[in-house]
Amino acid sequence: MADPKGFLKVPRETPHRRPVDLRLMDWREVYEEFPDVHLERQASRCMDCGIPFCHQGCPLGNLIPEWNNLVYRSDWREAVERLHSTNNFPEFTGTLCPAPCETACVLAINSDAVTIKQIELQIIDHAWREGWVTPQIPETRTGRRVAVVGSGPAGLAAAQQLSRVGHDVVVFERADRIGGLLRYGIPEFKMEKHRLDRRLDQMRAEGTEFRASVDVGVDVTVEELRSEFDAVVLAGGATAWRDIPVPGREVEGVYQAMEFLPWANHVQQGDIDAPPITAAGKNVVIIGGGDTGADCLGTSHRQGALSVTQLEILPTPPERRTDSMPWPTYPMVYRVSSAHEEGGDRLYSVNTTEFLADDEGRLRALCLVEVSRDESGRFVPIPGTERELPCELVLLAMGFVGPEKGKLLSDLGVELDERGNVARDSNFMTSVEGVFSAGDMGRGQSLIVWAIAEGRAAAAGVDAYLTDRNVLPRPIAPTDRPIT
Repeated sequence: MADPKGFLKVPRETPHRRPVDLRLMDWREVYEEFPDVHLERQASRCMDCGIPFCHQGCPLGNLIPEWNNLVYRSDWREAVERLHSTNNFPEFTGTLCPAPCETACVLAINSDAVTIKQIELQIIDHAWREGWVTPQIPETRTGRRVAVVGSGPAGLAAAQQLSRVGHDVVVFERADRIGGLLRYGIPEFKMEKHRLDRRLDQMRAEGTEFRASVDVGVDVTVEELRSEFDAVVLAGGATAWRDIPVPGREVEGVYQAMEFLPWANHVQQGDIDAPPITAAGKNVVIIGGGDTGADCLGTSHRQGALSVTQLEILPTPPERRTDSMPWPTYPMVYRVSSAHEEGGDRLYSVNTTEFLADDEGRLRALCLVEVSRDESGRFVPIPGTERELPCELVLLAMGFVGPEKGKLLSDLGVELDERGNVARDSNFMTSVEGVFSAGDMGRGQSLIVWAIAEGRAAAAGVDAYLTDRNVLPRPIAPTDRPIT
């Protein structure tokens, strides 16, 4: 245990965000530096509980009390070893994860949780500065080849695990750069891309091969894929976005979030000077109140939007836990992200009914109505609450409904579960022998910690399959219950 009385003596402290007027002038990460001495004091608040519920909150099974204690004792070298034992990319989770570990912290029952996420991030940042993060090159090669389709966090985690045990791994990505949504989706102000690039350099040194601008199923056929590789990991994500079927959806000015966000990343990469879809000088409406909506919000601020309004069909969340969200579950409470802090309005319990165009066919407004839920849970409009909201840009950030049902999945012939995701067994193998699935493609839209955890688990299944270390995973049957 770090300090038996630490949680009594030391109040919770987190890094300050840079002033809004300053951070809106650039795309750097929003948080200021947090001195290591402050972090060591924060680590002293960990009680090293007899039953550490932070483990229950973390899909990766991070050894949180252990590395908290090591940070408190200034043993940063050992702390990063413990951190890497369960997490390939703690700098990704340290910047992007909503930290379910903190809401599951025992202190959170009646006090402020330990600052687990910040401790995790600074452990790995410290390790990079000291040069402790180096390639782990296998001593021998198995001669087995594995294709990983998709280079998001699940695909990268699976690829790194498989490379490190000696398999020859090739990661395919249809975008022009490796990284999936980490590259083209997560704004720079949430995670600067040097964090991603240095990990890719490490993986290249470990033997992982990356092939960008390759649409598997089109540029490389399924037959070519199966003939060249001994196993395949499907880690393409849940990229089929949810749409809104209302009159005027075809009006110019209504876009999906993932048609908007990647262009800002291309600008920051130096590919283009200005995005073809921009919020500059426009009244912007974002439909959807989740993380993707917040990413659109912060991006719109930095592009110079005149105004930004975020719509959510659900009612305003409560400020604190309710009986329906008991500890240690992750509570759906009202939160203010850095993007919300920067400005904009949020409207709850509203539904969009129509998009309106001007005489030239461009978006000029949307029609909305306030809603309530009836006894069956359906949203019903409240008469007399209809109104127009002027806007020149609408961004749809309503989540994703599963993987794209294109040539890759159809030609492979993998079975889908009842939600339309790729079905797999307990070893993460799909209904097609030698083809595995990890991350959102099999799980559905989820958190980055789940993506990394599933990538690691799928890699273990692939390795067992290739090395005959256990019984060959049986293909999933129609009556099997897929992993959720």
